[in-house]
Amino acid sequence: MDWFQLVALSLIQGLTEFLPISSSAHLILPSQILGWPDQGLAFDVAVHVGTLAAVVMAFRREVASIVAGWFGQFAGSGPLATRQTDASWLGWMVLLATLPAVIVGGLFNDLIETSLRSSLVIALATLGFGLLLWWADVRGSRSRELASLTLKAALIIGLFQALALIPGTSRSGITITAALLLGFDRQSSARFSFLLSIPLIVAAGALKGLELAEAGTDATLHDVLLGAGLSFIAALVCIKLFLAALDRIGMWPFVVYRLVLGVVLLGLWLA
Repeated sequence: MDWFQLVALSLIQGLTEFLPISSSAHLILPSQILGWPDQGLAFDVAVHVGTLAAVVMAFRREVASIVAGWFGQFAGSGPLATRQTDASWLGWMVLLATLPAVIVGGLFNDLIETSLRSSLVIALATLGFGLLLWWADVRGSRSRELASLTLKAALIIGLFQALALIPGTSRSGITITAALLLGFDRQSSARFSFLLSIPLIVAAGALKGLELAEAGTDATLHDVLLGAGLSFIAALVCIKLFLAALDRIGMWPFVVYRLVLGVVLLGLWLA
């Protein structure tokens, strides 16, 4: 990649990782339209590190509280349930909601990599799940807050998250959709979605890191650091602005954008 491609793809990854618009749908466009080369494993690892650092930075207080509360409940004596706190409970819910995607991804990874990465699948998923996001935002009661999260709700959101293994779905989009359908308000839906991204980005980054260690790379340290830094900045700004504007704008701008993008991808597939 030349420097312009590296900068553009780093910003695309950072911006689309957390918006409900599908990063996979966007990363296919440069190669389809402009014929850009594959960015390679080293770049993938770098931008994953950048986006992980961004979400941890944005939610550093919540992450610190969850980690301290979760490990803290194992200290002392007596039944574990008596040492449960709101923070440790949220930590358990994040772990529970992560399991479906880990299990489905482990069982069907080969199928996903070989059969579900076509332009048509990405286009249809972008359109279909975009409309579902609109329906959830319109029909959801938005009466529940994150403190009311239950085992059942976390598991349902986790099952929806497993659908994000279909390229074009958008991990943040489908988890926000699930939370809205369950009656959570927009802020709670988005915050839980972002917290859920942390273990999955760690897992994806570790997997790609192992692949990189086996395959090797000819990427330069400069390119890797630039990719990580740009994706970090883009993702951090994106998270902050998204949460600040969410209650005011709702989901409709992202739905409209997804519909336009889906039509463009369909056009590319038909061309």
